[in-house]
Amino acid sequence: MRRVLKMAEIVQQRLEDRIPGLEQLERVGLFTKKELIYYSVLLFLVPFEFDLLNEVHYRLVIKKSTALEYKLHRPMLRKEDFITYIEYEIGVLELIKKRRLKDEIEFPIMSRISSVFRRATAKWKDDLQLWLSHVAFCKKWNMKTQVSKVFLSLLAIHPDKPALWIMAAKCEMEDRNSSESARHLFLRALRFHPKNKKVYLEYFRMELMHAEKLRRQQKELEQAEMAMGEYEFSMEILNGKLAEVVYKEATEKIKDAEFVLSFLNIASLFDFTKELQEMILQDLQNKYANDPLTWDYMAKCELEAGLGAEMGAELQSTKEKASDTVRREERSCLVYEEGLKSLQTEAMWTCYATFCWNRFKRKTNVTELKEKRQERLLTVFQRAHDALLLEESFYKKWLKVLQSTGDADGATRVAVAATKRFSQSVETWSCSLQTLMELGSANVDELFQEALKHVNPKESMALWVLQLEWSASTQSPEETEALFKRGLASTVPAVSMEVKKKYLDWSYTTGGYKKARQTFRSLHEHRPFSKEFFLRMIQIEKEQDSLKMSNIRDYYERALREFGSSDEDLWLDYIKEERGPHGQAENSGSIHWRAMKSLEGECVERFVTKYTLLQTGDERDQASGQHPNNALVNGDDVLQRVDALLHGARVEVVVDGGADTPHGPHRIDHGFHGGRDHRALGPS
Repeated sequence: MRRVLKMAEIVQQRLEDRIPGLEQLERVGLFTKKELIYYSVLLFLVPFEFDLLNEVHYRLVIKKSTALEYKLHRPMLRKEDFITYIEYEIGVLELIKKRRLKDEIEFPIMSRISSVFRRATAKWKDDLQLWLSHVAFCKKWNMKTQVSKVFLSLLAIHPDKPALWIMAAKCEMEDRNSSESARHLFLRALRFHPKNKKVYLEYFRMELMHAEKLRRQQKELEQAEMAMGEYEFSMEILNGKLAEVVYKEATEKIKDAEFVLSFLNIASLFDFTKELQEMILQDLQNKYANDPLTWDYMAKCELEAGLGAEMGAELQSTKEKASDTVRREERSCLVYEEGLKSLQTEAMWTCYATFCWNRFKRKTNVTELKEKRQERLLTVFQRAHDALLLEESFYKKWLKVLQSTGDADGATRVAVAATKRFSQSVETWSCSLQTLMELGSANVDELFQEALKHVNPKESMALWVLQLEWSASTQSPEETEALFKRGLASTVPAVSMEVKKKYLDWSYTTGGYKKARQTFRSLHEHRPFSKEFFLRMIQIEKEQDSLKMSNIRDYYERALREFGSSDEDLWLDYIKEERGPHGQAENSGSIHWRAMKSLEGECVERFVTKYTLLQTGDERDQASGQHPNNALVNGDDVLQRVDALLHGARVEVVVDGGADTPHGPHRIDHGFHGGRDHRALGPS
């Protein structure tokens, strides 16, 4: 009893807290008295019209007004009650903003919304979407101090998610203009994630942004010819020494050439980091000389070395520009060749081949340049292949180039060589056989048999499909049918089921309905089956001028023997067929009864729902995903409505780490959007 009285007191107090705000809305003329009553009605979902508002209704509103507050204080709390409350209050706030900006009116409502958010997140601590909706709300309404507090509470509960730390630091740096707070957040993040690359990279970026901001301030003061006075600018900080400290600490803990290159790429975005870039490049060359990525970076630097001069100097002709491009590409190739002397690995050849492939794909109208790139590419492919170090994916590119040049012999040779090098790869066999089929090779049939011997039978589906298509277009019907029968004997269920369906299609195409019926009768007792096999036969039957409903029933009955316990859609299709122009509607009742007896688990509930919609003709609502009566389905659906009111304030980026929540992987915004500085914190 005491608990009930206490709850009643809290509810009454919260209702009374609304009165000053409502009176202020009426006093300043933002809302009329009727609108304020309607506001209360809407808040508690009482569907009255203005012209129906009278004393009786008003008393009813007062009675209803306590309902929602009680929901927020009852022992069994529901998330949707909190979200409904927040959703409507945000709507009122938007309306006030449209009519007139009044801080003394907005602030109590904003505080109330934030308070409800806090109570909700205290109850559902693991719901990141709820937390981030609170952050988005605070950002939208410029509640900067509150944003920091929300992040502090969030990070206390979820310190295991690096993306949240980065997002919080980004907020401090960009929204609150506080480099010091951002730095403290990054340092705390590194205590939890001492070897997280992303945290180090964003910390490095933040320090460079801080240095750039100070340099800009110093320049503005100098241009204004103002005395520096209390403004003291440390040259070390202005030159990015803090970022250098971050880089050194990170690379001492994480030994990785790609990681070092990431620092170099970030530093290159700032025009005052020449010395820092040179230091990082020196580290890369000294510590990672045996890493292909080092040589790859140095080669690309050679390609870009003369690019600025070329753009600055107005070359007289396209031919001269092409000649300069050839020279730069040759210098890059020399770097790769130098790397290969000490690093004969597949990774090194992959970097070299990728460079040549990317240059080959670039469009040019200069024939000599195009031919030079093609010659270089084919040479690198051949050399890497001879060294048994050409990556599998490049064989497909190699074949594509050879076919485009009309070199049939070369393409045949490479296709066969690829299957020998990667004899267990379905992708390589499929690509090579496709090429040989297009070239009209005489030994395709033998190679298909060879392929099926080498690849894993469970992965051979693509080869069977390709061989059946080839046989149907080039071999006699007798040979093709023999191939189908070999496929039917496969011990792999997936292959056998696919071959059955293909066999039925081929029979109908080559021999018509009679042949298809004959094939179906020969197979309908040979398991395993796929649902598509029966549906295809039903479709074939329905395409005939003299449709036989007895045959369709037979096909459905056979399909239901196999899938009747787990496929509610099959039962529904059968019922629809009986209700159609060729069926007997009275049979649908017995089919429904059998379905309820046969289906298992959740299939029963889905069947009942779909059957009810079928009965009421409400399938359109189901397809559009609309919930009847616009009712709240669950807290997540309502939360999406809150996010819509926030005008899409949340942008999604995957959060790494931490346990899964009921909503699955959460996504967080920790980058710049909408035409802002590409050097900003977050993914660039």
